[in-house]
Amino acid sequence: MTKTIKTGTFAFLFSLVAAQAAVALPANIPLAGATNQPIGHYEFCKQYSDECGPTGKDAGPLKLTQENWKTILNVNYAANTEFVPMTDMEIYGVEEQWTYPDGAADCEDYVLIKRKRLMEAGISPSNLLITVVLQPNGEGHAVLTVRTDRGDFVLDNMRNKVLLWSETEYRYLKRQSSVNAGKWVKLQDGRADAVGSVK
Repeated sequence: MTKTIKTGTFAFLFSLVAAQAAVALPANIPLAGATNQPIGHYEFCKQYSDECGPTGKDAGPLKLTQENWKTILNVNYAANTEFVPMTDMEIYGVEEQWTYPDGAADCEDYVLIKRKRLMEAGISPSNLLITVVLQPNGEGHAVLTVRTDRGDFVLDNMRNKVLLWSETEYRYLKRQSSVNAGKWVKLQDGRADAVGSVK
């Protein structure tokens, strides 16, 4: 049985207030046009083609409620504690391999399983977007962006806390299109190189 995070009304409201406090930056990451699909995702789509096409009518960002916020927190926590973090080279013997994890996971594997579980919980794939970021040390990383009416929130295997994108230390490069899971768009981060420390 997976341990869940208990969230009260106060914690939920506090998170929303904290998100809205980041007034210097838009709540949702600005888009900057089409870009190329990561090779790992391209290979993943060859195996799971049903997960890489049009997402259907985009009804807009997820309306965040206490119930779906709790689901988001629990899915993030459960995946982070269920799988052992390892590199693709350690797990599969290759530099890049995007797939559903089995025991161990690289960052994109965490993203894929979280996205799958949140879709199973009823959240539209148009609001569950695989995102490529740059860490402060210059290394690439993958996170899951949940597009909501309160802003873009980030599910990350490096932390259990779910933060608004602008509260993280990452430089946002590109993510899946909200209208087609097999297409990608560039992100216009708009922040200075030093975007703060890990929270």
